[in-house]
Amino acid sequence: QVQLVESGGGSVQAGGSLRLSCSVSEDVYSIYCMGWFRQVPGKQREGVASIDSDGGSITYEDSVRGRFTISKDNANNTLYLQMNSLKPEETAMYYCPAQAAFHVEICSLRVTWGYWGQGTQVTASS
Repeated sequence: QVQLVESGGGSVQAGGSLRLSCSVSEDVYSIYCMGWFRQVPGKQREGVASIDSDGGSITYEDSVRGRFTISKDNANNTLYLQMNSLKPEETAMYYCPAQAAFHVEICSLRVTWGYWGQGTQVTASS
């Protein structure tokens, strides 16, 4: 069973930066596709970014492109999300999902994710 643990959330002023981490419990090579999603209470979960196993295919939601960067360190089984110029409306719980290669043809935000972490809270205040 794959376990995902997010960390790095916190409170920043609008315009500030945070770097989220997602630690994966097993070799990330068994996981083909990973991503970051966010959710505000009462609203649907929203995809932020996705990345495939070798980092060759990366997808961003339009509103974060140019400000957020998704990356991964396969040697340390860790996924990252660098978030710059944070906006108050991006205050949310951020989650790290993953899916194995068997279940994925193309890695993107539209993947049916098999594994989710518990989330880390990000607050950007004006």
